[in-house]
Amino acid sequence: MKERGEDPRAASRSHPIIGGLIVLYFVIGLEVLIMISPFAAFFYAAFNPVLLFLARWPATHWLSAFFLPHMVMPPDAFLMAVRVAGSVLFVAGPLVFLLCAGQVYFHKFSGRGPALGGLYRWIRHPQYLALAVTGIGLGILWPRFLTAALWAVMVTLYYLLARDEERRMVTRFGDQYRHYMDRTGRFVPRPLGQLLGRVPLPGQPLLRAALVLLLTFGLSVGVAFALRAYTVGRLPLWSDGRVTVLPILTGDSVLLEHRMADVLQLPDVRSRLATGKGAILGYFVPPNYVMQGMIADTDPAWRLYEHHQTLAMITDWVFHPFRHLEGGHSMMHDPMAKPGAGAASSPTTRRLIFLRVQTGEATDSPASLFSINATRIPQFFVDVDIHELALLRVKDLGAGTGWGLVPTPMF
Repeated sequence: MKERGEDPRAASRSHPIIGGLIVLYFVIGLEVLIMISPFAAFFYAAFNPVLLFLARWPATHWLSAFFLPHMVMPPDAFLMAVRVAGSVLFVAGPLVFLLCAGQVYFHKFSGRGPALGGLYRWIRHPQYLALAVTGIGLGILWPRFLTAALWAVMVTLYYLLARDEERRMVTRFGDQYRHYMDRTGRFVPRPLGQLLGRVPLPGQPLLRAALVLLLTFGLSVGVAFALRAYTVGRLPLWSDGRVTVLPILTGDSVLLEHRMADVLQLPDVRSRLATGKGAILGYFVPPNYVMQGMIADTDPAWRLYEHHQTLAMITDWVFHPFRHLEGGHSMMHDPMAKPGAGAASSPTTRRLIFLRVQTGEATDSPASLFSINATRIPQFFVDVDIHELALLRVKDLGAGTGWGLVPTPMF
């Protein structure tokens, strides 16, 4: 329930530190938007040292890792459904938030008293719930563990803000607000809230908040680790025991099975793989695959922050969850473009980007190359006409990705 003069953001303004932390969560979560914008250099000047610091220590290295597919086509229907759900939640959350805010302001300016209809009929804080749902969608769209961990912090802050707001509303409206609380739930409808209310919580506010944080953190991070294990276990990997290759497009697994062993015998490929130590991981991608800069700095064309297509790419990323995985910039602006279409390429041309992987542990299976503690070092890439088994281009690569040393997704 919101009183007609009540600003739905008043609680956040009365707690600037809490409001600042919530804003910080969304800034970090929207890293994916910032990293393909012209402001990427400014953002990473401040944020990348934090990521690199976290990546230095085994106890915190996992925070900079990713737990869902981002660079590859989700390998099964469940992961595809999760990805679609991310877009739905990311769009629906802000819409619900704005709808509720509009309802509150309409009642305020029309003099109709408190907003008790709509979602406020069933829950007292639909706007906080909408922002939490937006956070879940954001965590799916940019699935860095840090986003999942900070989501738990954000939800705990919403819990504190809601309790504080309710205390102030009881003080101001007395029994009217108490009766409203008796028939509505805080974040979920009352019947479900009563079921959840059976979880014993300490009476002290600080201990209660600490337990809420602990439970929420354990749930969000635990689910993220489970999703990561599920994802890695289903990646369509090809391996000959020495070289492991991950296709970006699941349909390319057939090409790998029939031609990868022959590709590895091409002289320029074999000679380069023979030097150096460490396991070899290859990415099998269309030549104009739009996110190859996250794997290695293959060409300035794939340093997406140097181009001015941020709005088009973000729109495509949210509303067309898989199209951008199938090709280059042309896929985003021409839905009829074929995967792999690009300059000097054919439908059977693929780019193989090879990296050496150091995990600090035994690589006893292809999936172990995707360990959270793995470090990838780009080596070279080749463009190959898979049908003709013709080597079209070879290029040695420097260390880092198109974003320098910023930790990027592995899958």
